[in-house]
Amino acid sequence: MATRTVYLKDVPFDEAWERFRAALKRANRWDLIEGESVALGEALGRVTAEPVWAKISSPHYHAAAMDGYALRASDTNGANDRAPVQLMDERIEPVDTGDALPDWADAVVPIEVVEVVEDLDKSPGILLRAAVHPWSNVRPMGEDMVATEMILPAGHQLRPVDLGAAAGSGHESLVVRKKPRVAVIPTGSELVPPGTLPRPGEIIEYNSLVLAAQLEDWGAAPSRLPIVRDDPDAIQSAVDEAARRFDLILLNAGSSAGSEDHSAEVVSSLGELLVHGVAIRPGHPVILGIVGDGVPIVGVPGYPVSAALTGEIFVQPLIRRWLGLTESGERQIEAVLTRKVHSSLGDDEYLRVSVGKVGERTVAAPLSRGAGVITSLVRADGIVRIPAGIQGHAAGTPVLVHLYRTPEEIERTILAIGSHDLTLDLIAQHLALRGTRLSSASVGSLGGLVALGRREAHIAGSHLLDPETGEYNLPYIRKHLATTPVMVVGLVRRWQGLIVSPGNPKGIQELADLARDDVVYVNRQRGAGTRVLFDFQISQLGLDPDAIQGYGREEFTHLAVAAAIAAGRADCGMGIQAAAVALGLDFVPLVSERYDLVIPKEHYESELLAPLRETLVSEAFASEVSELAGYDLERPGEVLAELG
Repeated sequence: MATRTVYLKDVPFDEAWERFRAALKRANRWDLIEGESVALGEALGRVTAEPVWAKISSPHYHAAAMDGYALRASDTNGANDRAPVQLMDERIEPVDTGDALPDWADAVVPIEVVEVVEDLDKSPGILLRAAVHPWSNVRPMGEDMVATEMILPAGHQLRPVDLGAAAGSGHESLVVRKKPRVAVIPTGSELVPPGTLPRPGEIIEYNSLVLAAQLEDWGAAPSRLPIVRDDPDAIQSAVDEAARRFDLILLNAGSSAGSEDHSAEVVSSLGELLVHGVAIRPGHPVILGIVGDGVPIVGVPGYPVSAALTGEIFVQPLIRRWLGLTESGERQIEAVLTRKVHSSLGDDEYLRVSVGKVGERTVAAPLSRGAGVITSLVRADGIVRIPAGIQGHAAGTPVLVHLYRTPEEIERTILAIGSHDLTLDLIAQHLALRGTRLSSASVGSLGGLVALGRREAHIAGSHLLDPETGEYNLPYIRKHLATTPVMVVGLVRRWQGLIVSPGNPKGIQELADLARDDVVYVNRQRGAGTRVLFDFQISQLGLDPDAIQGYGREEFTHLAVAAAIAAGRADCGMGIQAAAVALGLDFVPLVSERYDLVIPKEHYESELLAPLRETLVSEAFASEVSELAGYDLERPGEVLAELG
């Protein structure tokens, strides 16, 4: 090796990082690392390399929600204390929690509310003193997840609940980012391995243990290589060999400018020395360089505190960059609840919430509280503990959120509350790749406008038809957001119609068919744009809602409507064509409607929504939307109106 000609000279931290980043880009080492398929049992803590879509619905059958008896709800009509109903033989079937419901049954009565009776001529039966509603105590097919629904985006670090959700949706393996392979090379003639009794002048080498543990915690695959003595040729040989096998090299000690400090020489000999010294204390004798075929190398100072700090400020950001993760931070935050929540007086409750910052307020939107709904944990940004003795919290109550995500992620979260649409999943995926999260709650178009008025969301999806003018969204915005300046942004045009069973066995062709005695309908919730459209359409035909079987049965998304039909709980329901196609159902088109995004002006012009604005006009997004059945792009990203 040539005589040393490099010297320690500190540069500002930002400049050091910029040199390092620029060199990594030139060497094509700044991009996300490639993916690999791993079994679910080995995926904890790994980072998804592509979105995870549900292969099957969960549950995939109608399941008893508690121990009791399966029965037909209609068989219990009229039951009361004075006139109890007795059911025997084939009219009941004992079931345990989780059992599949018999094909003929549509409800479960809990075992603790029935009286078992004996009949001399028949097998034991039950006596009921109250009627049972259809689908009581039943977990219907698709309650948790619906086939084709996005369960997890790319760039998501997998938690235990995520593995359960992936397994429940039909996966046995996932495509995750490969763990960056990192060589940790300790150098120094004075070093001895842990477990050795050191003599005077010898030092137990444990920096590599600390660095390797940090790397593993950050998602890398570290390899602690043998100690190399203070010989420049030996160090160069070790680094040269590591450059052929690893994605990153940490060369520990020897980064200063003493007579036995050879790291800078080795880096210069094998590649490009970018930085030798950074203006930070402790840890200033840091080396940053590129060796071999573009492999980054970090010369780590020998003092333990400096070594650990170097890992945190230079190595961790690079690892997280390769994996597509953001910086970590504090795990608690104060937020205000977006709606009232009730709680049992006798129990501690842990309320799952999604969290985002809207203006200057951090808001927490309660998620589903069902014990079987694991996706509420997947989507949760944190937990709010409601202690025993408190009946709940009113909307606007400040609460302490124990975060699953970092405050930085919360800062980069766009909250969408309003109408459900499949394109929101596509938008969420594009935003995730741009370092921004989209957290959405389906409360219907009107609910979304109300949320915007209360400053609880950044955007709302809306497709509200005004019966008097035939205009979409604008009349409702003028009414509900009169004092809130908003931008109405075009997104898509989509077909609404009747989702029916494969082959349309009942020959349903128009809304008038819903009045037939043999047709059971499933509705959307009050305030949903689809519900508004449906009510307008049947009023035009003079159809009485009371004449439509199932009019009072409500679901909150198009996919939930499709799942109800696929499960045989209904014959048809109003929804979009893409939801029908997703579950292999047929579709009777009725109306082509506009679906817009309503965005308060203060948020539309913000830096937070810049990735959204870019996504809406991107060719990649347009291409994906074009593959959805029943969709046409309706001036995506264009401001259609500015109101308020």
